[in-house]
Amino acid sequence: MTPKYIIELFLLASLWGGSFIFMRIASPEFGPVLLIALRTLIASLLLLPLVFFTKKHLRLKGYKTKIFIVGIFNTAIPFVLFAYATLTLSGGLTAVLNATTPMFGAIVAYFWFKEKLTVIATFGLIIGFVGVYLLMLDKFNFDQQNLLLPTSAALFASLCYGLSANYTKKYLTGISSTLLATGSQLSATIVLLPLSAFFLPTQMPNNTAIISVVLLGLLCTGVAYIMFFHLIANLGPIKAISVTYLIPAFGLFWGSILLDEVISISMLIGCGFILTGVALATGLMKFKISLSTRRS
Repeated sequence: MTPKYIIELFLLASLWGGSFIFMRIASPEFGPVLLIALRTLIASLLLLPLVFFTKKHLRLKGYKTKIFIVGIFNTAIPFVLFAYATLTLSGGLTAVLNATTPMFGAIVAYFWFKEKLTVIATFGLIIGFVGVYLLMLDKFNFDQQNLLLPTSAALFASLCYGLSANYTKKYLTGISSTLLATGSQLSATIVLLPLSAFFLPTQMPNNTAIISVVLLGLLCTGVAYIMFFHLIANLGPIKAISVTYLIPAFGLFWGSILLDEVISISMLIGCGFILTGVALATGLMKFKISLSTRRS
């Protein structure tokens, strides 16, 4: 991997890690549903001209319903759930929970496609979920607000990502990633924009929240997806998806710098467990245990 693509990979991770911080800022002002409706609308307005300019929209025939389903499970539902989670959880913490996505993808593949889970992969899943427990260990106490619901929302959002990844693999293999991402953003907008009329804020959001929404839609969604397509085209999907392992670090970093979020030892340990579990469950980290006998 050349330095150019390494820089691009880190820049993409910084954008996606920053998305949780922008949601943390804007969600209390806009509410999760309206916030995500605006996010996907802005991203759609940026991506649609790209699709029409490259004439990729001509390849939509026969795939509209399937892309719409991906838009619901890969964008609308998880985006709203993560926005809801940031009402209570820190942006950095939510970014770490997002890193469980590949683990859920492996679980869905096991039950849906009957893909084999090796002993190492199963061990990785256990380590990953132990990491979730350690991550939240110092946050569940009687002096703080109950965090079970927002944590569950973030984990369910990651499960939705895992479902949509497997659905895409089964039904949309070979479809342009640009077309797929644009279609999913547009589908989510079509669903969420009318629904957001029932969740309008009682007062005008502040300027910081408005700027956060614009940056969230423009940079963290529209531009980020374009960068992701570029990395897939030049590095392949396996190397491009390695950005998943960088997002928690940037989420924690931006949260600490911009929002003064505290990074505790348990968070770092939990994050380490989760990333190790993901690496083992997805096969990124491999090792063999060999037994040898010596004759004397």
